[in-house]
Amino acid sequence: MGLIAVLVACFVTVPGTAEPTRVQGFHAARDTFVTVPGTVTYLQRHEAAGGGFAEPGGSPSPQLTAWAALGLRAAGARPTGDALAYLRSHEDELSTATDRELAAMAESALGGDPSTLLARIDRARKPSGAIGANVNSTIWGILALRQAHRSAPRASVRYVLRRQRRSGGWSWYPGGAPDSNDTAAAVQALRSAGVRGKPIRRGLAYLHRLQKADGGFELTPGRGSDAQSTAWAIQAFAAARKPTPRGALAYLRRLRRADGSFRYSKRYATTPVWVTSQVLAALARRPFPL
Repeated sequence: MGLIAVLVACFVTVPGTAEPTRVQGFHAARDTFVTVPGTVTYLQRHEAAGGGFAEPGGSPSPQLTAWAALGLRAAGARPTGDALAYLRSHEDELSTATDRELAAMAESALGGDPSTLLARIDRARKPSGAIGANVNSTIWGILALRQAHRSAPRASVRYVLRRQRRSGGWSWYPGGAPDSNDTAAAVQALRSAGVRGKPIRRGLAYLHRLQKADGGFELTPGRGSDAQSTAWAIQAFAAARKPTPRGALAYLRRLRRADGSFRYSKRYATTPVWVTSQVLAALARRPFPL
């Protein structure tokens, strides 16, 4: 990025919780401290009476509830209602491998035991190491197992390593074009399984090429920066214990709205609960698994 990165260690307290989050390995100066007034409270306000989370004007869903729970736990906060009970009661509605893996991660992060979901994840594992039909379902399978303090299957780790593209990135399905979100998730999954060295460096180099002049990251070349891709990239660099790319946090701060939520991009403000949940984990510099 052309500037010397200074490794610092400090504490960032995310408003809405008294618990400090330890932060290591990012650029000093303006990106050293991040405060986002009202963001935790914003998410908590969107939890329905039954424990599920919903977008403004929408209905609760287990997928959004899982994202909100992960964002809050990354910030050291918790849902105000019984999100864990909500997730458990909706497990049978989860029809895809990634939905089950996401819910399992959230249940673990909330202190639950997602044994039923983990058993379904185990049954979805193939001799090749693939979990489910896609690359990203294998990535998320590893993350779900590690979040539950279980070992990552070696064959699954090898499967993900073999799916790294020549560009250094990963795609969500075999043979697809790589993107920043799946690449960042792959870096986090591999790091959680103990992988270091060249695959991680190549993945981070791919992400660096998707950073724009405004400091944000884009999903794929030509799409423009967005909050979620930027958040994923920040988590990947945190997982690799590397400095946060300069300007990424400032980009996110510019997307914060007065109510504490975050815009998807400079142009669009959509699915604010989902976007804010993912941004909150990045601001806390907490990679998955938490």
